[in-house]
Amino acid sequence: MALWHRHGRRMRARACGLVAVTLILLLVPGVSVPAASQSLAGKLLVAAPSMRDPNFARTVVYMVQHDEGGAMGLVINRVVGEGPLADLLRSLDLPTKGVSGNIRIHYGGPVGIRQGFILHSADYRIDGSIVVNRDFSLTSDPEVLGDIGRGHGPDKALFAFGYAGWGPGQLEGELMQDAWVTVSADPVFVFEGEIDKKWEQAIAREELEL
Repeated sequence: MALWHRHGRRMRARACGLVAVTLILLLVPGVSVPAASQSLAGKLLVAAPSMRDPNFARTVVYMVQHDEGGAMGLVINRVVGEGPLADLLRSLDLPTKGVSGNIRIHYGGPVGIRQGFILHSADYRIDGSIVVNRDFSLTSDPEVLGDIGRGHGPDKALFAFGYAGWGPGQLEGELMQDAWVTVSADPVFVFEGEIDKKWEQAIAREELEL
């Protein structure tokens, strides 16, 4: 309860971003973007031990988009709070009837911190959902939160405010500077396990995949 009380005054402002996310070229219907030759969409971007940027030090980012237009992903290993899902929905002026359970709020990245995103298993889809691959989808409509609380949402989900974003060629430059390593992603690793161990586990996974 304390979490939503602490953040409640900010939730209505965030609701607008949650409903109307503006991911250029990613969420606009009918826009086609040429795929990068080695797209990292669907993979994990892991901050190298040398990373000094406090926004990304020791982070693990699930990559949703990576093409010639840029890149976008969500940090999956920074939790900023946890509280009743019904309280979150109430603060967003959304129905709470039949809703139960708690939800974690993640720091998704330093861009668009008033925008909300739900990274979830691909067994669930509504209008506007982005299918990354057979295991993962991304939805920005808060309808999914109500469905989760009523027991008919996706099997697995991660809710975050903000995202990690890169302009054209920016991520490629950081990769050339060895600021990041890339590893494979799977639902068990992304949605389960101990948050404070994910970075070390991802680094270990990179060594195993070499």
